Order: sequence, then C-alpha cells, then structure tokens
Amino acid sequence: MTALIKSPLRHRMAALLFILLFLSACAPAATTPPPGPVVKTVEVTQVATHVVTSEVTQLVEVPVTNTPTPTLDQTATPSLSPTRTKIPSATPTWSPPRVEILAAAGTEKSACWYGPSTGYLYKYGLPKGVWMRVIGRNESGSWVVVKAGDDPDSNACWIQATLVKFLSGEMKDAPVLWIALPYSVLYQPPQAVSTNRVGNEVSIFWQPVWMTEDDYRGYMVEAWVCQGGKQVFEPIGYVTSYTDNQVMIQDKGIIAVKVVDEPGCDVPSRARLYSVEKHGYTNYIMVPWPAATP
Repeated sequence: MTALIKSPLRHRMAALLFILLFLSACAPAATTPPPGPVVKTVEVTQVATHVVTSEVTQLVEVPVTNTPTPTLDQTATPSLSPTRTKIPSATPTWSPPRVEILAAAGTEKSACWYGPSTGYLYKYGLPKGVWMRVIGRNESGSWVVVKAGDDPDSNACWIQATLVKFLSGEMKDAPVLWIALPYSVLYQPPQAVSTNRVGNEVSIFWQPVWMTEDDYRGYMVEAWVCQGGKQVFEPIGYVTSYTDNQVMIQDKGIIAVKVVDEPGCDVPSRARLYSVEKHGYTNYIMVPWPAATP
C-alpha cells in the first residue's frame, strides 16, 4: 500500500522536474551588453539621422518655380510657287573665216592699217601667202579686220578686201566692227574748225597744229555723209609736208578738205577731226556740219 502511494508521487516529481528543465532550456539567456558599443551605436544613429534630415531640409528649401514655356505664334510660311528653270539652248561657237593674204604683182607684202582706209596710220605688212583670221569688216565690205590666230584683238589691222582670198567662210560671216584708234596725248586737236557748203560739196577748215618733224603725220577727218540716198563712212587722211605745215603756222594759214554730202538721208551727216602724230591720234573735235538743202 505504501509502495502504491509513493509510486504516483515519484512520477509527479519526475514530471515536474522535466517541466522545469524544459522551461529553463527554452527561456532566452539574459546578457548584459557592454556599455561602449551601445553608446557608439546611438551616436552613429543620431549622426545618420542628422545627415539625412539636413539633406532633406536642403532639398525642401530650394524654391522650384515652374515657368511655363512660352509658345510661339506659328506663322504659316507662304510656299513659293514652283518656277520652271529654262535650260539654255546650245549656242553655236562662231568660227572666224580664214583668209590667205595676197599681194600685188611684183610685191611680197600687203599693207595693213589702223583703220579702213590708206589715210590711217600704217600698222605693219603681211607677207604674201600667210593665213589670217577675219574678225570683222566695214559696212560696205571693202575692208576687213584680220589677225593671226593666237594674237589678241588689239593686234588686229585693216586690209583691203581685194588683197585677201577666203579659204573658209564668207565676207557676210564677219560682223561689222570698229577698232579704237591708238591714242596720243602729246599734241592738241585742231582749233578754229569751220565748214562751208556749196551745193553738195562741204569744205572743212582748221588751223594747223605745230608738231616736231619726226612726229608729224598730218590730220584725219572721219565723216558720215549722205551719198546715193544712204549714209556712208568717208575717212579722209590729210597730210601736207612738214615744211608746208611750218609755213602755214607762220603765215596763220588755213587747211581745208572737201567731201561730198547729198540730201536724201533720214539721219543727219556729221564729221570729226583729229591731229595725227606717229604714236597715234589726239582727241577729236566735232565738226559743225551744215545741213544739206534739197
């Protein structure tokens, strides 16, 4: 009976002891943290909090203004009307006629002059048989302007049409042309110029111009007069001997040339007068022209 009573008590005590051991095993162990790490952790946390707070405060305090972007008034650009580009047509290249220089019997050269008349200054001679290019002509076709193929136009000269033979092209292929005369500043043009008409004949008068014997080449009259119902170009070179020129200056003599000018043209006649020396032509003087009477 005593053994039966003690056995349940022993079991109860064993169960209680087991429970206590179990609870003591599950309970967390209590540790006391060292004072140093706790203080440092708090300081680090506070610094981190301060830094973050400072950065946030700076971001909040910066004023942010949202300025609306102005919109430009859009103006419609007028569209240009399409233009048609005209393609230039190919212009044929003009090829100057080519001529062979002829010469009178018994000569080997033909004279070439500064203008379409033997009254102009002589420029140079062209040997018989050479080839030249025709770059122009006078209106009547009685004179042509020729030059060598590589020469500049300023080196061209006038030769009578009867002294050339066309090898290519024709006279009509050459344009009507005028070449400026060589200019001289050494002397003055004639003075006291006057005219007198008797019927269809006009006389031109002027006082002679003194020149040195070496320079003196006379005078040149270029007249556009009416003959045969149309206006024609009439160049007149007038040269007296140097001795005669000196005598006329001493005696205050007057030089005169005559030219035919008929009525019947739609344009008025006119003329101009130069002094001529070996280097070229002075400024010209316009001749006061008397009108023709029917």
